[in-house]
Amino acid sequence: MKSSTDRRWLIVVGTIFAQMGLGTIYTWSLFNQPLVELFGWKLSSVAFTFSITSLALAISTLFAGKLQDKWGLRRLIRCAGIVLGAGLILSSQVSSLWMLYILAGIVVGAADGTAYITSLSNLIKWFPNRKGLISGISVGAYGTGSLLFKFINGSLIQSVGVSQAFLFWGIMVMVMVVGGSFLVREAKISNESQTLDGIQQKDFTIKEMLKTKEAYLLFVIFFTACMSGLYLIGIVKDIGVSLAHLDIAAASNAVAIVAISNTSGRIILGALSDKVGRLKVVSGALLVTAVAVTVLSFVHLNFGLFYICVAGIAFCFGGNITIFPAIVADFFGLKNQSKNYGIIYQGFGLGAISGSFIASALGGFIPTFKLIAVLSIVSLLIALTTKAPGYRQAKTKEKNNHEKIGSMTPGTRAS
Repeated sequence: MKSSTDRRWLIVVGTIFAQMGLGTIYTWSLFNQPLVELFGWKLSSVAFTFSITSLALAISTLFAGKLQDKWGLRRLIRCAGIVLGAGLILSSQVSSLWMLYILAGIVVGAADGTAYITSLSNLIKWFPNRKGLISGISVGAYGTGSLLFKFINGSLIQSVGVSQAFLFWGIMVMVMVVGGSFLVREAKISNESQTLDGIQQKDFTIKEMLKTKEAYLLFVIFFTACMSGLYLIGIVKDIGVSLAHLDIAAASNAVAIVAISNTSGRIILGALSDKVGRLKVVSGALLVTAVAVTVLSFVHLNFGLFYICVAGIAFCFGGNITIFPAIVADFFGLKNQSKNYGIIYQGFGLGAISGSFIASALGGFIPTFKLIAVLSIVSLLIALTTKAPGYRQAKTKEKNNHEKIGSMTPGTRAS
């Protein structure tokens, strides 16, 4: 028989395989232009597919925890992998935009989000004392899948065409996610509460979590972190051309820098948060983001400065989205982590669509960067002053006890 430690690391391997398969959806931009050339659709209409995917992904996390309770984790991940792969395989047969929106958008996004949040939350439960590092490994694998499949899917599109590329992509993703599910085991949470800063933490239900102010404060921070990173990722090449005055080839290199920085931030900042405190790391990341977008807004950019700024924003974005699952577990307990994080994760979905709308309303990159700088500073202040609900309740109880003892002292002396 394998030891408990060996079994835990097999679960890590299985989760990495599944997360790498799930992360491949972030290669969608490779398919935009080939689909335009094949069907004659508008580029903006094709690109809108990924907005639908991102929204479906975020919304599906609200229901993933309940499905896990009914089906069990392994069956849920396996089913999600089959549905995800089938959605991509069937996308090879589309002939209309609405079919693309349904299959590559809704079906793929919902399946991806369901497996993503449940496998991530489960892995954190297996390593309660290394939440940041483990979250970094899992979310880092998701980013690595995107980076790896940029080359695989790009090669497939060139060699067999965009329609057949969907077919092979779907088969590979199905094998990765379903294969990974066989190594995954569902964590069992003891009834004992975890401790944070020496204070007992309770396991909050969704209803209990939503009654705390901390849930809404965390949502604001997460929304800001996601909007800044996702907006940059979507337009980084355009920024290089219009603001830094780079040629298209040099500006395109920024896409690779963003991908590498994003993945590095997930692993490095996730591990660092275990050592120095999660909200301290988030605060530092928000400060770097605020400085970087301010430089992009006000400073005359050159080649090096542009790359430093976009790498910093991507690094901090990757770190923030890695640390937040662990923060939610710290604040609201491990037992209902999938469900509770699903609520906070809606900040990702809202952040994914807000950047482009805000840019349209404000009139371009620079006004949007200025707003992001302001939101980052506000979120930084929130992060510096926010404590877990258990900490606040413990301090309130301690204060009340001191007041009670103080009020009893005169009577004690009189007696």
